[in-house]
Amino acid sequence: MRIAAQALVLLVAVEHLWFLVLEMFLFTKPTGLKTFRVTEAYAKQAAPAMANQGLYNGFLAAGLLWSLFAPEALAFPLQLFFLGCVVVAGVFGAATISRAILVWQAGPAALALVLVLLARAG
Repeated sequence: MRIAAQALVLLVAVEHLWFLVLEMFLFTKPTGLKTFRVTEAYAKQAAPAMANQGLYNGFLAAGLLWSLFAPEALAFPLQLFFLGCVVVAGVFGAATISRAILVWQAGPAALALVLVLLARAG
């Protein structure tokens, strides 16, 4: 169970690194325009805000990666905190932007959180 939990934590971290790249560097490019379904004009205007959002996603990824290399006593609370942040952000994004965020962001983080808790209990 512990290996599955750690693997899913890693997946969520990698996913948020991708969000960082997508929001900070690709938002005004064809990949970003298609992903976010926005026009080039809108993307150019919103790019600074998206870069800021991408930076926050990078912080989430950094925290999750940190938790994978931290001593056991620190790893557990780090994972609870950062996975909890991802779940809350995903639920908020689903409520305000797109339900797909619930599946792609909150879902994997919630599953990872459950596995982390189960691994700790077992």
